[in-house]
Amino acid sequence: MLTLMIVIFVLGYLAIALEHPIKVDKAASALITGVLVWTLFVLSGADQYFIEEQLLHHLSEISSILFFLLGAMTIVELIDAHEGFSIITDKITTKNRVKLLWIISVLTFFFSAALDNLTTTIVMVSLLRKLIDDKYERWFFAGFVVVAANAGGAWSPIGDVTTTMLWIGGQLTTMTVIKTLIIPSIVAMIVPLTVLTFTLKGEIVRPEEVGNEDDSIPITAFDRNLIFFLGVAGLLFVPVFKTLTHLPPFMGMMLSLGVLWLVTEIIHRSKNKADKSQLSVIGVLRKIDTASVLFFLGILLAVAGLQSVGHLAVMAQNLNEWFGGDIYAINIVIGLLSAIVDNVPLVAGSMGMYEITSVGNFAQDGVFWQFLAFCAGTGGSALIIGSAAGVAAMGLEKIDFVWYLKKISILALLGYFAGAATYILMQSL
Repeated sequence: MLTLMIVIFVLGYLAIALEHPIKVDKAASALITGVLVWTLFVLSGADQYFIEEQLLHHLSEISSILFFLLGAMTIVELIDAHEGFSIITDKITTKNRVKLLWIISVLTFFFSAALDNLTTTIVMVSLLRKLIDDKYERWFFAGFVVVAANAGGAWSPIGDVTTTMLWIGGQLTTMTVIKTLIIPSIVAMIVPLTVLTFTLKGEIVRPEEVGNEDDSIPITAFDRNLIFFLGVAGLLFVPVFKTLTHLPPFMGMMLSLGVLWLVTEIIHRSKNKADKSQLSVIGVLRKIDTASVLFFLGILLAVAGLQSVGHLAVMAQNLNEWFGGDIYAINIVIGLLSAIVDNVPLVAGSMGMYEITSVGNFAQDGVFWQFLAFCAGTGGSALIIGSAAGVAAMGLEKIDFVWYLKKISILALLGYFAGAATYILMQSL
């Protein structure tokens, strides 16, 4: 049964990686995999009390991540419902390819750190549709949105779900993530941008202006500005709240959501029911990507099952033997693997394979965890299916896998290895 658990996990992995060819949503594959792994654990004859204790222990950690994501996604959707992001996007007027690429990339980089790379990608791809008419030109810019979003999310505790997992799990603390990873992350974005600065020429063609036919929901400038700044402040408040109270991050996220919920109820109380429903938290909750939340639940359950059985400890020993204990090589390989399969189970697996020690590379804020956050966050940019941001861009713009491989992958890998080298060099100084 224990061997069969690995087989089921690998098959589930393949189903997740081949989501688009087999036309089965990865959430379904993840949920089935997660439940089957624990079912086989039960059938293996292990002590029932031990299994239940392990499941409840892991579920408490998983729930913290899920509630955190749910709160963050709701806040961002609420800002979008109030057209808050137009405060920034309406300021972009240049048509020069190089200038626009830098502006889009830098905006994406810092947006991703403050919000998250998935949501930032959705927002920026929507912006590109207003700025660029040609489909392939838009694909190219969307590809760099993916690179910048993943780089920006890697150095922020709330920017990428894998960094968030390490932050919530206690492997990393807020200031360490920012101080140690922001420079390698900037390098991972700037290196490919610099290459294109000397190769891109000309101007983009903007789409023709089309009037907004849906003006039925009255949103004042005051409402838009208030919700935008309050929402962003609420997201940035979460790590501060954790530092001050030492409560789990999802508590700070729920507090920010509660405050924003209260404010929207007050400012829209005089509107009719139809308009209010689209601008309230209750209405926004219908737009939340619940499938993504369920995907995380399934895959984290599956990894937790393998961890409880002891398979991940064995894998950790094998990685150490293969690479002679070189933590840099191990993490670089994990980052490259995240371009093929989802980085969430890879990081979850690493968290299960290696214990937090009191001192050394595996201690809290140790070099291993820092480099893991960078590699898992940025390595997925090498392929369009290697990250949540890439999958979102692929779905929204129907980007072709092979096209991305030819046009973006080499540039993304160049940035990835440059950022990794920068981090290693910083550790040697």
